[in-house]
Amino acid sequence: MADKDSVEKYLENNPQFAKEYFDKKLRAEALVAAFSTPVDVSDPASFKDVNAIQEAAIQFELVQELRNPTSMEKSLHKVLQRVALIMQADRMSYFTLRARNGIPELATCLFDVTTDSTYEANLVNPQSEIVFPLDIGIVGFTAHSKKTQNVPDVKENSKFSDFVDTQTGYKTTCMLTYPLMAEKECLGVVMAINKIGAESFSQEDEVFFHKYMDFAQVIALQHHTAYMFNVESRRSQVLLWSASKVFEELTDIERQFHKALYTVRIYLNCERYSVALLDMTKEKEFYDEWPIKLGDVEPYKGPRTPDGREIKFTKLIDYLMEAKEEIKVIPSPPADHWALVSGLPTYVAENGFICNMMNVAADDYFTFQKEAADETGFIIKNVLSLPIVNKKEEIVGIATFFNRKDGKPFDEHDEQITEALTQFLGWSVLNCDTYDKLNRVEWRKEIASEMLMYQTRCTPAELQSVLNTKEKFDAEPEDCDPKEMYKLLRAICPPADNVNGESLYIFGFSDFPSSELDLIKAGIRMFFELNVVEKFKVPPEILTRWMYTVRKGYRDITYHNWRHGFNVGHTMFCLLQTGKLRRYFTDLDAFAMVAAAFCHDIDHRGTNNLYQTKQVKPFSGSPLAKLHGSSIMERHHLDIGKTLMAEEDLNIFCNLQKRQFETVQHLFDVCIIATDLALYFKKRTMFQNIVNATESMDEKDAINHVSINPIRKEIIMAMMMTGCDLSAICKPWEVQSKVAMMVAAEFWEQGDLEKTVLEQTPIPMMDRNCAADLPKMQCGFIDFVCSFVYKEFSRFHKEIQPMYDGLNDNRSHWNERAEEYAAQMKAIEDEKNKNNGEEKKASHVMLSAASARRPVEMA
Repeated sequence: MADKDSVEKYLENNPQFAKEYFDKKLRAEALVAAFSTPVDVSDPASFKDVNAIQEAAIQFELVQELRNPTSMEKSLHKVLQRVALIMQADRMSYFTLRARNGIPELATCLFDVTTDSTYEANLVNPQSEIVFPLDIGIVGFTAHSKKTQNVPDVKENSKFSDFVDTQTGYKTTCMLTYPLMAEKECLGVVMAINKIGAESFSQEDEVFFHKYMDFAQVIALQHHTAYMFNVESRRSQVLLWSASKVFEELTDIERQFHKALYTVRIYLNCERYSVALLDMTKEKEFYDEWPIKLGDVEPYKGPRTPDGREIKFTKLIDYLMEAKEEIKVIPSPPADHWALVSGLPTYVAENGFICNMMNVAADDYFTFQKEAADETGFIIKNVLSLPIVNKKEEIVGIATFFNRKDGKPFDEHDEQITEALTQFLGWSVLNCDTYDKLNRVEWRKEIASEMLMYQTRCTPAELQSVLNTKEKFDAEPEDCDPKEMYKLLRAICPPADNVNGESLYIFGFSDFPSSELDLIKAGIRMFFELNVVEKFKVPPEILTRWMYTVRKGYRDITYHNWRHGFNVGHTMFCLLQTGKLRRYFTDLDAFAMVAAAFCHDIDHRGTNNLYQTKQVKPFSGSPLAKLHGSSIMERHHLDIGKTLMAEEDLNIFCNLQKRQFETVQHLFDVCIIATDLALYFKKRTMFQNIVNATESMDEKDAINHVSINPIRKEIIMAMMMTGCDLSAICKPWEVQSKVAMMVAAEFWEQGDLEKTVLEQTPIPMMDRNCAADLPKMQCGFIDFVCSFVYKEFSRFHKEIQPMYDGLNDNRSHWNERAEEYAAQMKAIEDEKNKNNGEEKKASHVMLSAASARRPVEMA
């Protein structure tokens, strides 16, 4: 019987027989047993000659590793061990490729892997990594060229660097390298060094190496895909949540940054981060410059931001995310605060660079603490610091992130995520700036309103000039008995039927005999006549102060002054009382309508809406035009009217219920905006339909038809305001002719402004050179605008017929003057034509005489 040695010798000498034998005799059971038994090679030196089953067992083991991946490093470690075993490499290593600060670099991940070394011994601690750029060594060249390298003798290769050998004391003689790729991106490099039992790796070794690197490639690609998914997920979540939070908080930068950063903290993948806000002051106050200019204080010689500001941190927000989360806000942080003492935030603020540093305790340039940074025991290992830049490219703060959670240094993807966050935060500063500007504008507006109100408001002395309570009651108005005050105010105001000889109940009332103080008292009398003062508990001193303030709110201009405002209020009173229109409205409606009529042109500037739109060159519009898109002046008058309501001591509606007060405000809107003649033509037909509908009704049905429908009431109210605003055209001729000249004078003043300021030619109505055409233009204005209003009102209520009659009478007067002017112009034209005819006749006679003399002279 043959012994073991003779059988082995026979099989070695007859390989073809051995192959045929095993192909025939090998059973499935043997295969199963081989694949289920762990690979155990007792003699690695002869492993090259293992049979196909043993190699398949190794491959099967690696496939199982791919199927149940744990970590990339652990799976790669097993692959490297098996490859080292097969190729008889002394040791193998894996270098991962990453980028920091925009520079790609290689770092040791698995180092000095041998066939029997442990994973824990070969895994490189992030703080002990050997890091080098791609232009150093054969491994760097492999990553750069993305091609495998087989170097038989490293001394003969110019790209070899003994950088790692010097640090480890190991001597490299030969080398195999392989780049792990994800499409065109290099993920890392696997290196096998020093062939055991030979001077270099053979071609067969290289084939084996490439074949088993496919396993490493799959493992690395799996990890890279999962990591990039995590990166993109974190990036999208950071941007989504920060975008949502920065618009929630607009009050200041600190709160805005805090809310955004705190919300996205779980996606930042770091143990701690801080935000240091910079002082945005570019110039010192003049009094801070005095000591420097006097030489008492040394000028600032420290670092500055790129835009020239001194680097001073005004606030530091510190976020600790380990164990129990903690947030600290440190105003005016000291220079030796642990987050600032290294000098890195100052460096970033000065240069605007992104700084990504690893193993900072070993850095020589910055002075990071080597021990615990604060009482929490936190130790700084890796740091990523970025500037927060606003839309003006000013650095507003520095965001610094400490220690990636997995212990590795921050890479380019961390830089990209945090940079996107800081850019978004920087741009969002514009929201805070805009909000601050809006606040400042609002504050300035409030201050201006306060100043204006102080100048406009009825003073105590002016109030006493009307009420005179000190003389009569020896007390201030607020301290007097309300009933006594009502009696006093009634006694002070002139009777309604005798305001300097004029009655408030006639449409032809003239304000000319009265002083402005008399008109204030007459205005108060109207409210008493409406029986709304005591019904709505209007304090007498507030009513008096409001009326006096309204009078002071009108500017001292040619026509749209207090007298015009009073006349419009009077006409509204007269339409309600004398014209019997009160039947359609409640007492509150009447109260609001007369008050709105008094306020309808308050603070008029003597120019119309069109002029406001063209006032500022290059015709971009006045501030009023920019504020109000339509009905510019009317909305301004409305705003001032409502401003008076907002003042406690001027609000004549102070004792109304909330719903009543809201009704009054709405009626102010309707009445004052209705005075815009541009809207008049839109409401004419609607008003005419109401007149037509009620013309055949009895009084009760007409009242029901109008009063139960709020829209009809508002249409009538709006047309009443138009009738009040134009009512001067219906006054007696003696009054109307004077008022027309005041209106014309104000128009001509606007025309002068259009010529001088706007450098435009005004329309004839605004051109004082066309003054002679005033009668003709008045007739046209009556026919085109006014006639409809008063004709329809006289149809609606016969009590308003006097206004229509006054209008027709004034048209007759204007027509007479227009005809007189036309006749004068015709006479002048005829005279001119006559003179031109005589001149032509004389010229003809002279030419004939000259022609007769010419033959005689020739003879």
